[in-house]
Amino acid sequence: MDKVQKQDIKDFVASFGLSEELAGATILITGATGLIGSTLIHCLLALDKKIRIIAPVRNKKRAEALFEDDATKIELIECDLLSFDYDSIGEVDYIIHCAAPTSSKFFVEHPVETFDTILQGTSVLLQYAKRHSVLGFVYLSSLEVYGRLDNDSKLVTEDVQGYWDPTSVRSSYPMAKRAAENLCCLYAHEYGVPTKIARLTQTTGAGIAKDDNRVIAQFARLAAEGKDIILHTTGESARPYCYTTDAVSAILYIMLKGEKGEAYNVANGDTYISARGMAEYLKENFNPNINVRVELNEGMGYAPATKQRLSAEKLMKLGWVPRYGLKEIFERLTQYLKDL
Repeated sequence: MDKVQKQDIKDFVASFGLSEELAGATILITGATGLIGSTLIHCLLALDKKIRIIAPVRNKKRAEALFEDDATKIELIECDLLSFDYDSIGEVDYIIHCAAPTSSKFFVEHPVETFDTILQGTSVLLQYAKRHSVLGFVYLSSLEVYGRLDNDSKLVTEDVQGYWDPTSVRSSYPMAKRAAENLCCLYAHEYGVPTKIARLTQTTGAGIAKDDNRVIAQFARLAAEGKDIILHTTGESARPYCYTTDAVSAILYIMLKGEKGEAYNVANGDTYISARGMAEYLKENFNPNINVRVELNEGMGYAPATKQRLSAEKLMKLGWVPRYGLKEIFERLTQYLKDL
């Protein structure tokens, strides 16, 4: 970990209020090598509460390199996530299901694999959770389940639904996420599995991959490198954002305090901004020497333009409070990128 990540973890430990409730717990975490999964594991280990972490991964060597010295503290299992015999693990207290494709380009080029990985992977874990009577199951979903919404003056609460075209290839990701959410709720209703859903807005922070191609990562990287920011859309899409350790805190609050079968938005509402607005914000506040240009390209696989002013009121009623606003997010992100 670089110095920004280390400070993030230190700040998380100092501010997280539910650590005692996790003491001695066994937690199964998928998606351990992704941004959220890896940050979650670093945070849990740093709490120093004798938490046992089991992480099925596709590539154990990659995971060991990512976690460095901490790798020996994690039970890494190299396997295919869809066909692995989870019963061989035995009993666990909690499951946090982070694994899923995240690239828009992958959604378009491999839509069947996208849909199957999301839905089948969730189904396998829910069956395991049912057989072993876990204390909690958190499914990481996405703000993309809300579909197209064009009114940014209205808060998007968990009961709102916009439109996704089921005949569009790009819908493979959000439609699968919707289906997986529904499956979680069905298991809660019919079998009593304590499923909870974390609907994350775009989450970023120290630890993003060098090739992270999401808008906020792209723009921060360009600003840090002193390069012009080029928008391939009109930049009208708008959403709030969330810093990595804020997201980790939210996931754990949902796991420990959330209601069975319920979904919770995870976002800092104060960070709501359009893609074009974000580019201009970076120019004005971080690097006035760069330019913002629009070069339309419809072949990039981006989601249709939508405005999603997510409300996190339901989550905040559980006691969660975000710590990082837009300025702090970009300060930490650009410093991390400069240190790479």
